[in-house]
Amino acid sequence: GGGTGFIGTALTQLLKTKGHEVKLVSRQPGPDRITWTELSRSGLPLCDVVINLAGENILNPLRRWNETFQKEVLTSRLDTTHLLAKAITEAAQPPQAWILVTGVAYYQPSLTEEYDEDSPGGDFDFFSNLVTKWEAAARLPGESTRQVVVRSGVVLGRRGGAIGHMLLPFRLGLGGPIGSGHQFFPWIHISDLAGILNHALEANHVQGVLNGVAPASTTTNADFAQALGAALGRPAFIPVPSAVVQAIFGRERAIMLLEGQKVVPRRTLATGYQYSFPELGAALKDVVT
Repeated sequence: GGGTGFIGTALTQLLKTKGHEVKLVSRQPGPDRITWTELSRSGLPLCDVVINLAGENILNPLRRWNETFQKEVLTSRLDTTHLLAKAITEAAQPPQAWILVTGVAYYQPSLTEEYDEDSPGGDFDFFSNLVTKWEAAARLPGESTRQVVVRSGVVLGRRGGAIGHMLLPFRLGLGGPIGSGHQFFPWIHISDLAGILNHALEANHVQGVLNGVAPASTTTNADFAQALGAALGRPAFIPVPSAVVQAIFGRERAIMLLEGQKVVPRRTLATGYQYSFPELGAALKDVVT
């Protein structure tokens, strides 16, 4: 689900190079696709693994943060997850694994706390409550299908994600930290997020929650701005004031950019996943060249 988006496209390419057959669930019909309507009507086609990446882009600057958009953000995640979970439960031959990608917004922003996969959260604002509802919607009864949740950080990649909105001002030498710049910035390279999902899909011992973040957990927003400027060979000293971010995104949504969490991928590393881009400098060089 959500296979035509930024993460889904990267994951599909990786899975195909590893010899897997991939079928996308999308709004539009097409080759190697089924629609959400077909899925709800006819059930799950025979498959080994189901993955859901579907969800309306929360940080779309073209959309005002009003009740209508909040509802879209919620239903685009919960409805698709409910639908896939129901199809898995009702399948005559259920898949071996069910993988959902949510977000590190589950953990409360803090300048001092460190969070791993067992840390509490999910109950303090719109976004943390969203992750709680989203993960609850995915839960299956019984043990016949292995269940994995990947809580993703900010995804860095060439054709989309956070970098897409930032490149132009940074290329012009107008980039810089957002707000104070002291807030933590949990990030992951798109290759590693796809890699973790592939690892979760292929390794039978992987289950439960994994943090989809790079192991460089002390990165702050100011570090990120400096590293992106360095990767582009441009200065990155012009801070974006908090008031501007709040004006563009709305006060509640601006929290996602103005505050952050120190998130460590303890269980992800313990499962044996090896990162391609553990360091920010190399990750950004790959993304901008």
